[in-house]
Amino acid sequence: MPLQITKTPKCYVGGAFIRSESGRVAPLHDAAGAFLCNIPLCTRKDLRNAVEAAAKAGATWAARSPYNRAQILYRLAEMLEARASETADALRLTSAPTRTRRNDARGADAEVRASIDRIVHFAGWADKFEQVLGSVNPVATPHFNFTVTEPVGITGVLAPENAPLLGLLSLVLPAITAGNPVVALASRESPYPAILLGEMLATSDLPGGVVNLLTGDRKDLLPTFATHEHLRAIAAVADPAEAAALQQGAAQSVKRVRIHPPNTDWYTPDHESPYAIRDFTEAKTVWHPIGA
Repeated sequence: MPLQITKTPKCYVGGAFIRSESGRVAPLHDAAGAFLCNIPLCTRKDLRNAVEAAAKAGATWAARSPYNRAQILYRLAEMLEARASETADALRLTSAPTRTRRNDARGADAEVRASIDRIVHFAGWADKFEQVLGSVNPVATPHFNFTVTEPVGITGVLAPENAPLLGLLSLVLPAITAGNPVVALASRESPYPAILLGEMLATSDLPGGVVNLLTGDRKDLLPTFATHEHLRAIAAVADPAEAAALQQGAAQSVKRVRIHPPNTDWYTPDHESPYAIRDFTEAKTVWHPIGA
């Protein structure tokens, strides 16, 4: 009988695979209760390290041309499509009965298909959203006046429990399309799809540190997400109590907060709007004298 070797999942931070700084793990079981692997339980220090990695990658990613960002996202969609069957299997792995109750009738295969489509959708917006969000402004002086967008900065993401892959990507994609680096906390109940996503990111053309994926308990990391001064925006799925904690902490460090309710339907076209990108940009107005 062949010896079964269980996989050792690791988080993806700064372009490298890491274990938790604390060494703590949580067992992940399949629906039948069989042990699958140990998932790292990241700490506040892991989160701070991920923010540092994002800060190093942020300027380079923001300086990429919109066309280049689009091509990188298209390639990521191709990689996910090539591993669609494996990713769908990962979505079915869970020991939590709530995952089964929350799972959409459309199933894991439909979630993978929708995730691929969502990546392609935002890849298409990467070199077009500026025309929608920017403008040329009429002014009563001899100047050209332009409003252009700039990335807001490092963005924190708290993924949902329902649609753990599609929901995660729906929160991450608007931020990175705008040129921001991201630090994301995966679903607690179904973290394995995020582990696979990290493996794809590691072999994609996306620079290391642009997307950093952590796993662990939300209650341990949410306060740091809320108060970390180098996180300039948060996109989160949160219940009312978590939302209040995020907004209170964000007010102290003056960061943007975009909250989605836990029962959000991630399959709707509402999550494909260029105005989702606007949440992670700042408007800069430029004046230029005519004839200068």
